[in-house]
Amino acid sequence: MNQAASDIALVASDYKSGLKPVWCPGCGDYSVLQALTKAMASLALKPEDVAVISGIGCSSRIPAYTSTYGFHGVHGRSLALSTGLKVARPELTVICTGGDGDGFSIGGNHFMHACRRNVDITYIVMDNQVYGMTKGQASPTTDPFWDSALTPGGTGVSPFHPLVIALASGANFLGRAFSGDPKGTAAMIEEAIQHPGFSFVQILSPCVTYRPDQKDWRNKVRPAPVEATSDPARAARRLMTDDGFNIGPLYRGEREPFKLNQNNSSTETYDFTGQFEV
Repeated sequence: MNQAASDIALVASDYKSGLKPVWCPGCGDYSVLQALTKAMASLALKPEDVAVISGIGCSSRIPAYTSTYGFHGVHGRSLALSTGLKVARPELTVICTGGDGDGFSIGGNHFMHACRRNVDITYIVMDNQVYGMTKGQASPTTDPFWDSALTPGGTGVSPFHPLVIALASGANFLGRAFSGDPKGTAAMIEEAIQHPGFSFVQILSPCVTYRPDQKDWRNKVRPAPVEATSDPARAARRLMTDDGFNIGPLYRGEREPFKLNQNNSSTETYDFTGQFEV
């Protein structure tokens, strides 16, 4: 991450744009936005030294609501954009935001390889186990027996376990937060940004419009019963017996972040246009 280089004290509102969020009333993403801006203020990051990248979906609107640099990319490609930006501009703090549909469906392959590459970026996924923007379709993390008008009787498909996949693929920091705990979520995001390498934070962010049953998540989440570990084997055993509601840092890896080999790079741009001249 870049150094805290501001002589003027910044607060969360300094990282918000003038655009008003258009999420549904009660959406958990409001709290995630607040937590993200609070974390950046706590780290005293200059807005011009931060880039927030997203894909498609309700949660992917976040770059428009921040005063940092931002990019709203195409569906599932936010991690590819974030990785390229960080490698090209390593002095920037790069934060990637999205949802379970964007990140784990069409973006699932990018997710695994971003974990494997271990570039120093932070990936924040607001997981509500539904496609809210497309009116309540089942997502990769939806329970197979969730019954809805679009999936009568449920999909019958085993849900995607993002933290398990991230650990197996090489992510260097893993954590889970709950949007109903904005203070704890801010602290989690702050630690994820500070941790070197690829950091992944799964945030349980209820969709009260299409999943009103998720209002009960407030009664289900709990602090994780054990401390985070740096041992991937111990982390794997813990995650495989996790019910999805343990909150807190889960894994703090010790891998060195990816660094571009400058000896093999060139600052010269190859002019190939001459090949196409008639």
